[in-house]
Amino acid sequence: MTRERYNPKDAEPRWQAAWNDHKLFATKNDDPRPSYYVLEMFPYPSGRIHMGHVRNYTMGDVVARYKRAKGFSVLHPMGWDAFGMPAENAAMQNKVHPKEWTYANIATMRKQLKSMGLSLDWAREFATCDPTYYKHQQRLFLDFLASGLVDRKTAKVNWDPVDMTVLANEQVIDGRGWRSGALVEQRELTQWFLKITDYAESLNSALDHLDRWPEKVRLMQRNWIGRSEGLLVRFAVRGQPGVAAPADIQVYTTRPDTLFGAQFIAVAPDHPLAQALAADNAELAAFAAECRRAGTAQEVIDKAEKKGFDTGLKAVHPFDPAWELPIYVANFVLMDYGTGAIFGCPAHDQRDLDFVRAHGLGVTPVVCPPDVDPATFKIDDTAYDGDGRLINSRFLDGMSIGAAKEEVARRLEAASLGNRPVGERKVNFRLRDWGISRQRYWGCPIPVIHCEACGVVPVPAEQLPVTLPEDVAFDVPGNPLDRHPTWTHVACPTCGGPGRRETDTMDTFVDSSWYFVRFTDPWDAAAPSNPAIAGRRMPVDQYIGGIEHAILHLLYSRFFMRAMRATGHVGLDEPFAGLFTQGMVVHETYRDADGGWVQPADVRIEGSGEGRRAVHAETGAPIEIGSIEKMSKSKRNTVDPDDIIAAYGADTARWFMLSDSPPERDVIWSEEGVQGAYRFVQRLWRLVNDLVEVVAAPQAGAESTLGPESLLLRKATHRALAGVEDDIERLRFNRCVAQIYELANALQAALTGAREADAVPADMGFALREAADVLVQLVAPMMPHLAETCWEQLGHEDLVAETPWPEADRSLLVEDEITLPVQVNGKRRADITIARDADRAAIEAAVLSLDAVRRAVGDAPVKKIIVVPQRIVNVVA
Repeated sequence: MTRERYNPKDAEPRWQAAWNDHKLFATKNDDPRPSYYVLEMFPYPSGRIHMGHVRNYTMGDVVARYKRAKGFSVLHPMGWDAFGMPAENAAMQNKVHPKEWTYANIATMRKQLKSMGLSLDWAREFATCDPTYYKHQQRLFLDFLASGLVDRKTAKVNWDPVDMTVLANEQVIDGRGWRSGALVEQRELTQWFLKITDYAESLNSALDHLDRWPEKVRLMQRNWIGRSEGLLVRFAVRGQPGVAAPADIQVYTTRPDTLFGAQFIAVAPDHPLAQALAADNAELAAFAAECRRAGTAQEVIDKAEKKGFDTGLKAVHPFDPAWELPIYVANFVLMDYGTGAIFGCPAHDQRDLDFVRAHGLGVTPVVCPPDVDPATFKIDDTAYDGDGRLINSRFLDGMSIGAAKEEVARRLEAASLGNRPVGERKVNFRLRDWGISRQRYWGCPIPVIHCEACGVVPVPAEQLPVTLPEDVAFDVPGNPLDRHPTWTHVACPTCGGPGRRETDTMDTFVDSSWYFVRFTDPWDAAAPSNPAIAGRRMPVDQYIGGIEHAILHLLYSRFFMRAMRATGHVGLDEPFAGLFTQGMVVHETYRDADGGWVQPADVRIEGSGEGRRAVHAETGAPIEIGSIEKMSKSKRNTVDPDDIIAAYGADTARWFMLSDSPPERDVIWSEEGVQGAYRFVQRLWRLVNDLVEVVAAPQAGAESTLGPESLLLRKATHRALAGVEDDIERLRFNRCVAQIYELANALQAALTGAREADAVPADMGFALREAADVLVQLVAPMMPHLAETCWEQLGHEDLVAETPWPEADRSLLVEDEITLPVQVNGKRRADITIARDADRAAIEAAVLSLDAVRRAVGDAPVKKIIVVPQRIVNVVA
C-alpha cells in the first residue's frame, strides 16, 4: 500500500532533480526535429516573484511541455531584464550598489522560479546587465549608426523630475512618468534617437498579417503609429504693420472637406512662426512657456482648457482671397504632429469648438447628418464628427465627405501659391522617433566618444564592451557617470586627443527589444546573433505577457527586428508569430479598524455567503473586506508564492492559475479556490492508487473485444485527449482543466463499477489502464510533479516528461447516432434519434411514424419530405 496522501514537499524536489539530471529541457541548436519557440516576457529582478509571474510562466510551461511531448525541439529560455531605475533607487535608499542589489534579486527569483518546476533551458540564462550581453547591444547600436538608423539632435523631450531622466512619448501616461508617476516637464536637450519612423509604413501594414495577435493589441499599435491620409494646404499670410510674417503657413489636415467651416488657424508654441513672434513679444513668450510646462501628453491636452494667443496675423482662405482667418498660438496644437499648425473647424472637431466658444469665434456647420434638414441643423455644445452631406460649402454642397475630400484635393493641387501647389496629398504618421538617451547610471552605455576635433566618434568594435565603472556614488541626485573622475575621460580613437565618453545610457526598452534573438544562441561571443540559427528558431511561435506592453515593448521589438535585418543580423521582420496577453491576478483587499491595509496572510475568513466575514488571524479583531483589485504592495493584497508552494505545493498553485477563469481574463485569487485545487491533487493521487490495486497491467489485444461499458470509457478517454489537445493549441487552459475533470469522473465511475465486480474483464482492464495513462499525460503539462509520481505508480520506468504525447483515436469521437429536428411545413414538431449512417428511406419511414408528425399532418397528404443530411428533416403536407 502506498501513502494515503500525496506529499508535494517530497515529490517536487525529487522530480525537479530527475529532470535536471536527464537534461530534459536543454535545447540543442542542431536538433533536427521541427522547432517550436515559446517565451514569456522575461521579468525585472525586483526581489521576489509574484502571483502574476506564477500565472504567466505556468501558461508558457504548459505549452512548452505539450509541444515537447508532440515531438518538437522546444526552445523555452529564461533571462532577466535587469537594468533600470529601481536598482538606482535601491542603491540610494539602502546604500548598496545596483549591481549587488540586482544579482542578489536574480538569485532569489531564480530559486523561486525553479521551485515551480518550469521546463526552462537554464543554460541560456543571461541578464541584460551582463557585459557579455550589452557588449552585443552596443555593437547593434554602432551598426544602426553606420546604417543611418541612429540620429543625434536637439529636441524637446519629456523630463521626469523625480527619476531625473528623459522619457519617450510612449512612457508618458496621462502626463506622468510611467515609473515615478511624476508630472512630466518639457526640456530641450541633445539626445540620441533610433529612427523608428523609417519603418512606420512597414510597422503599420504588417499588422494586417499578425493574425495570431489579439485584435486589441493590433488596434493599439495601429492607433499609436497613427497613419493618416490627408492634404498639405498652404495658406497665404497677411501681416500687420511692424510684424514680420512668412509668405504662407502650411497645414496638414485629414478633413479638407471641412475647409468652408474654418474659423481660425492655430500653431504650436514651438512652431517657427510662434518662436519668431515671441522673440519680440514678451507676452507671447510667457504664454508659450506656460504651454510647454503643461506637457505634450494627449490626454492632458484633451482635458485642459483650450487657450490661445492672437498673433494679429491673418491667413487667407485658399478658396476665397477675401476670407481671412485669425492666426493663434494655441496650447492644444503639437509641433511633433503634422506641420505643427491646424485650421480650426469647430462644427466638426470638439477641441476646435471648445476653443471658439472661449474666444468668441463663430461656428458654421458644413456636414449635415443623414435625414436631418440642413436648414435646421446647428451645433450646440458637441461637435458633429459623423457622416453626412456637405452644406454651406459652395461648390461642395450635396457631396459626400469622400467626394468632397477628392474635389478639394483636385482643385488645390491645380492652384498655386508662390510657384508651389496650394494643396499636396500626403501620408502622415503620429509615430515619432524613439529617444533612447537616459540620464542615469544603471543602463547600457552608449558607445560613442565626443572629441572637440573629430566630433562624435564611435567606439571601435574591438574595444567593446564599454563597461560601467563600479566605483560610483549615489549620494547626490543626477547621473553619477557625469561626476566620475576617470571613466568619462578617454583618448579619441580617431586623433588620439582628449575625448569624453557619452554619459547617457540607453533606455532599458532597448535591452528588451532583441533579447529573444540572443536566446537563440547566447554563447556566440563574436556577434549579437547567428543569422542561420536565429532564422531556424525565429519568430517566437508563442509569446506570452501583459497587454500593458502593447505599445512600448512590442512596438520597439518589431522595429528592432527590422533594423537588425537591415544590418544583417537576422533575416526576418517580425519577432513574434503568436502573441497572448494574459489577465492579471487580483485579490480582495482588507482594512483594519484604523483604515490600514492588511495582508491576506493575516486575515482569517469565517462563514460563507451573506454571513461571510473576516477577522485578524492573531487578534480576532474585525477586518473590513474591500473591493477586488490587482495585487499590489501598496494595498498589501499580495500572496507570496513561496507560502503557497510551502503549504500546498507548486502543482496546486499552477492548477489553480489555469483552472479558475479564461486565461485572457483576470483571475481572482482565493483561499477557497486554492484549497479546491489541492483537493483535486489528492483525489487524482488516490484515483491512480486505487486503480493500481484493481488492475495490475493492461492486456495486449483487449481493445479488440470491447464491451459497451469499456467502449464508453474509451470514448471518454479519447474525447478528453482530443479536447485537451485542441484547447492547449488555442491556449484555453481553463477548458483543458474542465475536460480533465470529466475524464477523472468517468474513470472514477468505471473503476467503482469494476471494484464491485468479482473480476475485472480484460476489456475493462485495458480501458481503465488506458484512461489512467492518458489522464496522467493530460495532467503532466499542468501539474508535472504529480504526474511523474502517478506515472511511476502506474509502473512506468521512464519519465512522463519525456514520453510522447498519446494519439487520439478520433474515430471514437464520432457518435453512432445523431438527433435531427423534424419540421412539418416549416414548424418544428419533434426530434428523432437515428443511426448516423441511416439511408434516406429509413429516415423518412422513422419520421412518418412519429406521433407528433402524424398529428400535425392529420388527413392531409404528404407532398414531399426534405432531408438535409445530418441537419434537419422537413415534412411538407
